[in-house]
Amino acid sequence: MKFLSFVRPDSGQASWGIVDGDGVIDMGDIAPTLRAALAAQLTDKLPVSRAPDYRLDQIRFLPVIPEPQKIICVAGNYEAHLREAGFTTPPKPRLFTRFANSQLGHQQAMVRPSASVQLDYEGELAVVIGRNARHVSRQDALQYVAGYSCYNDGSIRDWQSHSTQYTAGKNFPMTGAFGPWMVTPDEMGDFDAATLTTRLNGVEVQRTTLGQMVLDVAALIAYCSTFTELLPGDVIITGTPAGVGLFHTPPLWMKAGDTVEVEIQGIGKLVNSVVDEAH
Repeated sequence: MKFLSFVRPDSGQASWGIVDGDGVIDMGDIAPTLRAALAAQLTDKLPVSRAPDYRLDQIRFLPVIPEPQKIICVAGNYEAHLREAGFTTPPKPRLFTRFANSQLGHQQAMVRPSASVQLDYEGELAVVIGRNARHVSRQDALQYVAGYSCYNDGSIRDWQSHSTQYTAGKNFPMTGAFGPWMVTPDEMGDFDAATLTTRLNGVEVQRTTLGQMVLDVAALIAYCSTFTELLPGDVIITGTPAGVGLFHTPPLWMKAGDTVEVEIQGIGKLVNSVVDEAH
């Protein structure tokens, strides 16, 4: 199944639902948010026989989980990206955090801040946690996955390099695109062979398969659940492959008027425009 969060076109209220072809079955009467539905373990018991309430082209997409309690991001999780950055493979995951209010949904505009022109793309796989996870073994970790989505971990590179911690460059408003929806694991197909592709203005700039991650999803959940309790709706962003704009010659920064796409086989395509910050 595919789940998404959205704004109703008739009332302007936020809701969530099930993608059914080109339509959306509104599930806001079952639970107030997708995160709440995951916490109540409702997503595997939903009625799906009713007709869609809206067309996809009628709604405004929200981030799949608009207000996760935690967004944990992984740096340097593909060997080719480590090489282009001049890093060695770390013995443990290198993590940073993103704030919920830095996110935006599918078809919304990423914002290049007035503080910098160095807005970079990072196509990534997002993992949505489905139930409380603490001290989870790698062998059991995938049982805690509610689903997968696409993420563009937009980065303000000069601010990211202000210190060894990436927080400043990863949390400007409207820079973390998340969507268009979450796909349950049973619909992913061959996970390791699934391709992740990023395109800027129709030109492919990143391509990998998910099986090329240094630390796979199970290993990341096991590690993170050791130092914190993962809760339903928490998100792990699993790292970007080679090809980020920073390492092009000259650097390939996103600018107003651009369109960026992150597509993952078995999930779908996240599409966002780019605008400059308004004053």
